[in-house]
Amino acid sequence: MDEILKYQILWMLLLRVLLYTLLLGLNYFFRKSSFDLILIPPDIMIGLLMAVYLTSIGSGFYLLVSEANIRKAGFVQILLDTIFATVLVYSTGISRSGFTSVYFFPIIAGGLLLPRKGGLVSAAASTLQFGIILALELMGDYYPDHIMAMGYTGNQDQMVALNRFAVHGLTFFLAAILSGLFSMRVKSTESALTDSIKSYDRLAILYKQIFDNIGTGIITIDHRGLITSANGASERITGYAMEKLLGRKVDRVFPSFNLNAPRMRQAANFVRLDGKKIRLGYSHVDLKQPEETGYDSLDRHKIITLRDISEIEQMERQMRQAEKLAAIGMMSASIAHDFRNPLTAISGSAQILAKEFAQENTENLVHYELAHIILRESNRMIGTISDFLKFSRPENINREWFSITGCLEEVIQVAKADPSWPVSTQVKIIVNNVTDIWADPKQMFTVFNHLIQNALAFCLPGEEVIIIEAREIRDEKEGDLTEITVSDNGPGIDKEIQDNIFEPFFTSRADGTGLGLAIVKQTIEDHSGSINIGRSEAGGASFIITLPLPS
Repeated sequence: MDEILKYQILWMLLLRVLLYTLLLGLNYFFRKSSFDLILIPPDIMIGLLMAVYLTSIGSGFYLLVSEANIRKAGFVQILLDTIFATVLVYSTGISRSGFTSVYFFPIIAGGLLLPRKGGLVSAAASTLQFGIILALELMGDYYPDHIMAMGYTGNQDQMVALNRFAVHGLTFFLAAILSGLFSMRVKSTESALTDSIKSYDRLAILYKQIFDNIGTGIITIDHRGLITSANGASERITGYAMEKLLGRKVDRVFPSFNLNAPRMRQAANFVRLDGKKIRLGYSHVDLKQPEETGYDSLDRHKIITLRDISEIEQMERQMRQAEKLAAIGMMSASIAHDFRNPLTAISGSAQILAKEFAQENTENLVHYELAHIILRESNRMIGTISDFLKFSRPENINREWFSITGCLEEVIQVAKADPSWPVSTQVKIIVNNVTDIWADPKQMFTVFNHLIQNALAFCLPGEEVIIIEAREIRDEKEGDLTEITVSDNGPGIDKEIQDNIFEPFFTSRADGTGLGLAIVKQTIEDHSGSINIGRSEAGGASFIITLPLPS
């Protein structure tokens, strides 16, 4: 505010110089005329003009270079103006002077620059000084020499002088009050306008940030179809820089858009600037001014919103596919459940036949082999169906502390009971400070069984080595964990198929179902754990399981 007041005072000084230059110039012009006017002698005129110039220049320089109190400096300047006005009025005939209106310059300037006090102080000073020179006029002996030389007697009536004093004083104060009220009104209006501008600037910045940072692309076009604005999301979605979008026809940039269709969500193919093909979802709405404004400058202008929906549509397709697979899975699980009972009956019957044929003579050897084939394939199908049902209908997890060594020994004991288990197989269990783990023992039995059977299938024939290690580790993010590693000495897993190894029904074995490792991964993730593939020290593959421990 002080800076504003300072420049206002400087403008007042400039107006003072212009005013007195013009007034004294007119005084000089009328000197040669026949008008009945009391004019200032050249020496007094030049002295007054020099005083105005010097005080104005000095005051302006002082205001610019010093840290003075601006309000006090303003009061000083308006008092100086009253003095200059008094000198001018005194020198041009006092009550007969034609320049008494000059008093209104400091009064109005004071009211405008210094509301409330400035105008009143200037009016009081002007009234007092005008009263003094009226009193001098009444005395009759204190006229300026150039007036006395003209034989001017002035006003000698006290009532006339009092009337002039009252009229001029009342006029001065009325002008001061009106200018002060006007100034306060202007300042309140300026303050409200300043607040409005600040609010508008904040809103403009907020709207611009929203416009630029929103994830949806927003484009505006005019009645000619030219793009008039675009936000940052439009650049990211289309690949076009802002300068390449602005001013272009919308149908050139988006040839597949139909802006005459109803205002609903639509989709179209779009080729980005980099050549990538995407799907754009877009909608449009007309821009119109309110009816009461009477303007139609925005008529036929539009706002277009757009969004890259390629991933959304892909997810929708995946969800539809997942729903189909889920329905097929439920149906398959029901069919598999219905198949298991007949297969169990077939397996039991084949087992009885195999025992009977085994007790007969060699003539029934062919029958025994056929019954054995039926029994073997039935058991394999029962195992496959059981694995499928475990994968499609996971059991609830019942965690408890149990011995990992005991669980592994039980798995190995059951595996060795299978006639197909190679006698040459070596299973090494290395447990480092781990006795119990926190998990579901039945489900972990299944996990260990699948991993051991999978490792055995890829071990070197006659040199089968399976290593099972367990230890406790600590992770900064996940806390205490149990790490279990199942390794073999086979050829390992090719990198090309590592990403698919846990997918259901994916297998590289001729006799595999593709469900074993899928069940393992599903079970471990249900335990809030993880399983990863690595390379064992024996050269084969290793599966690393991490299970969280209770905190």
